[in-house]
Amino acid sequence: MKKVRSLLLYTFWGFIALSVLMAFAFETDLMPAGVGAEEKSLDFVLLSVMELVTICLIPLALRLFKFSGIRRRLLTGTEDDRAQQLLRWGVSRMMLLCVPMFINTLSYYWFLNVAYGYMAIIGLLCLVFVYPSLQRCHDEISDE
Repeated sequence: MKKVRSLLLYTFWGFIALSVLMAFAFETDLMPAGVGAEEKSLDFVLLSVMELVTICLIPLALRLFKFSGIRRRLLTGTEDDRAQQLLRWGVSRMMLLCVPMFINTLSYYWFLNVAYGYMAIIGLLCLVFVYPSLQRCHDEISDE
């Protein structure tokens, strides 16, 4: 269980660190900000897509372990099987939150549009609700 938790923690902190490093690179002019600011049509299309993706994936990620098929997989089998299922679905849940957060952070600096920044912050705040503590990992694979 501790190995699964550590892998989930690496995923959790890895995407946060990657986003912070990218923000640092843009803020210190290691990477040029505002490259796509002139591309208004691309900005509009990507913003519309990312708004829909962010709005749809956040509730899905937060409720993912409540779906009966996934819950059944997390509760059946040996402890190793349940831990493997927790790793699979836990990483999937993290990706549902982290990938849009990363894309929104990148898009914020690329287009200099604050809407992307707000969506990235919302994604970061939602990560708090899926933090892979040891107690949460045990609770997810037990039916008590």
